[in-house]
Amino acid sequence: MDKAKSFCISKWEIWEAYKRVKANQGAAEIDGQSIAEFEGGLKDNLFKIWNRMSSGSYFPTPVRRVDIPKDNGETRPLGIPTVADRIAQTVVKRYLEPILEEHFHPDSYGYRPKKSAIEAIGVACQGCWRYDWVLDLDIKGFFDNIDHDLLMRAVRKHTDCKWVLLYIERSLKAPVQLNDGSLVNRDKGTPQGGVISPLLANLFLHYAFDTWMKRQYPLIPFERYADDGICHCRSKAEAEGLRMSIERRLAECGLELNLQKTKIVHCKDDYRRGDYPEQKFDFLLHLLLQSATKPQNRYATP
Repeated sequence: MDKAKSFCISKWEIWEAYKRVKANQGAAEIDGQSIAEFEGGLKDNLFKIWNRMSSGSYFPTPVRRVDIPKDNGETRPLGIPTVADRIAQTVVKRYLEPILEEHFHPDSYGYRPKKSAIEAIGVACQGCWRYDWVLDLDIKGFFDNIDHDLLMRAVRKHTDCKWVLLYIERSLKAPVQLNDGSLVNRDKGTPQGGVISPLLANLFLHYAFDTWMKRQYPLIPFERYADDGICHCRSKAEAEGLRMSIERRLAECGLELNLQKTKIVHCKDDYRRGDYPEQKFDFLLHLLLQSATKPQNRYATP
């Protein structure tokens, strides 16, 4: 390693990150460069990333905003980094993810190694057999409203690696470029579509929700897939009380519970009596339908 470099980041790490980005492919980004074009000067491009990351002079470019249609007719804004920025983020993710995995809650299933939506649905089904009620949660604009200060506090709890902290902060502050070319500065949120965004989102909710639930409601099981979550309750009253507590908790963390989409559902079957307005929910159904009917958007997050 060059002794003049500020940070000890190996060229091998850059190479491994590039291979992972290539495997994920993706469209041409804000600079119009595709993976194939990046590979036209592969050696020089990878050296440039390594040289700048190692010296502390790597700054991500603006994140291109793309609006992806949703099944309900709405759109989901994704922020698509350049090829180089995706490689740089992957280097950071490869360092940080194994550290965080040791601490994440076992019922957090989204975007984690050896975890899946199918596993989350299977556990959720078992919970619905054991508990009569489900609190189906929806967080309003979660990825766009993550508090940067709280997030960085969580990151620092698990690592003091200077270059990891530096490049996470820079990626969070990178402006968004709209379709008309204008730039919008960000003081909160992490763009859906960023390589490291799902990991950071899981870390944020690990403290905002998972550990809080374990501490405050240890007898109420839940399943969470990124920002989609359900809690299993013994009664409607318990579910209503939990909903109000979660609403207050999220507000403390700078988030808002979407009360129009959050609902209390009765798990009706042949043995459970009563006529209730909400008797079904679609936890992660959109992910299963997406994977079954068309190639999954490699940038999409719930």
